[in-house]
Amino acid sequence: MLPGPTNIPERVMSAMSNPVINHRGEDFHHLMKSISTKARAIFDTSSDVAILSCSGTGGVEAAVMNVVREGDNVLVPVFGEFSQRLADSIERVGGHVIRVRAPLGEAPRPDELEDAAKKTGQLKAVFVVYNDTSPGTTYRWMKEVCDIAKSHGAYCISDAVSILGGDELPQDRWGIDMVVAASQKCLAGPPGLALVSVSEELKRYISSDPPRSTYFDLSKYLEFLNKDETPFTPALPLFYALDEALSIVLEEGMEKRVARHRLTASAFYRSLSFAGLRPFVKPEVRSNVVVSMAYPPGVEDRAFRETVEDRFGVVLAGGFGELKGKMFRIGNMGEVNRWHVMTTLAAIGGALSLTGYETDLPSMLKVAEEELKALPR
Repeated sequence: MLPGPTNIPERVMSAMSNPVINHRGEDFHHLMKSISTKARAIFDTSSDVAILSCSGTGGVEAAVMNVVREGDNVLVPVFGEFSQRLADSIERVGGHVIRVRAPLGEAPRPDELEDAAKKTGQLKAVFVVYNDTSPGTTYRWMKEVCDIAKSHGAYCISDAVSILGGDELPQDRWGIDMVVAASQKCLAGPPGLALVSVSEELKRYISSDPPRSTYFDLSKYLEFLNKDETPFTPALPLFYALDEALSIVLEEGMEKRVARHRLTASAFYRSLSFAGLRPFVKPEVRSNVVVSMAYPPGVEDRAFRETVEDRFGVVLAGGFGELKGKMFRIGNMGEVNRWHVMTTLAAIGGALSLTGYETDLPSMLKVAEEELKALPR
C-alpha cells in the first residue's frame, strides 16, 4: 500500500508479455493511437499527450526544460518535498524561482500566489505540484492558480504524477497548459513511463524555442505523434501495459473512479481518527490518494512499519526529509477496494497493539465498513 508503485491488475501484468514489435510498423501505430485516444480522455483534454520512456521525475524534468529559459521568473508554491524538488529543478536550468511557502500539512492559498505574482516582473510560468506525496497534500486551487497565471500572461504547469486517475483533473476546463503524469501511481501501471499533455499555445512556444536536450525535447514527441510513433525507441512492454491500464480506468469511468478514491480515503481517515491517530494534513488540502497519519506518542516508526509488513504482509511508507519518523503514509491509489482498505486497517490496528498502543480494532473496522457501504461489492 505504497504511494507508488501501486498494485498492478493481472490484465496489465499479462499485457507486458506481448511480443516485441517494430516500433515503426503498423502494429505499433495501432497501439500508439489507442494509448493517445485513451490518455486524452483521462486528461480530459483535446491536447496531444506525449509518452516518454522515463520515470515521472523525468517527465517533470522535461516540463521544466521545455518551458523555462535562463532568467525566467517562475512561481512555485512549496509545501512538501516534491514541490521543493520542482523549484530546485527550475533553478538548475537557470530559472528565477519565486517560492511561496506553507508549513507542512498546509498549502499556500491563491491570494498568496497572486500577491507574489504582482511583486514579480514578467512572469513566465506557475508550476504547481497538484499532489505532493511527502506530506500527503493536494493543492485544491489548481483552477484559481491557472486563472492567476493567465492574468499575468504566464503558463500554468501541473505536476500530476501521483494523482492523475485518482482525483479530478479537467485540463482544458481548468486552463492548464501542461500536465505531467506517470504510469505507476493512480493509473495502476508498472513504473517507467511519463505522460505529458501540452496545450496548443505551449506547443507553439516549445516548437519555436526547443530545449537544450535531445531526449527531453517535447517538440519531437509531439511531431512524431502525428504518425503515431515516438522519436526514440519506446519501452514496448510498458506501452502494452499502459494501454491496458488506461482501458481499465475508462471501463470504470473517471467519475466513478474519483468517487471510489474519495470513499476509500474517507474510510481510512475516519477509522484511523477513531483509533486516536491524527491526520497529518489539514482537511481542506488533505489528499484522497495518499493518506498520511501522525504517530501517537510512544509509537516508533521503524518498529511499527516492520510489524505491519512482517506480521501482516502490508507495506506502508514512512515520512522522509523533515517528516522522517513522524508519520506513516498509505497509498490509496489505483485499484484500491474494500478488501485493501479493511486488510490494511486490520494490519495497522494489530501492529499498534503489538507495539504497545491499544486500539479497539473491531470498532475501527466497523467505522470503515460504514463508510464503504456505497462501494459496489
